[in-house]
Amino acid sequence: MLIMIGATLSVIGLIGIIYSIVAVAKAKRAKLEDAVLRERLAKVLPINLGALLVSVIGLMCVIVGIVLA
Repeated sequence: MLIMIGATLSVIGLIGIIYSIVAVAKAKRAKLEDAVLRERLAKVLPINLGALLVSVIGLMCVIVGIVLA
């Protein structure tokens, strides 16, 4: 059960990381002014860090589940 929960968390984190990559790529392709680009990147940064945290917690759950199995 712990492995399934961890895998789900990892997938959710991966989706968040992919969203962050796409959002930054769109912002860079839009050729915005420096201040506007920094503002958009500042909005994406917490999403990226949160997704990374969720993914790491999920991977830790998977590892603990494998060790305990």
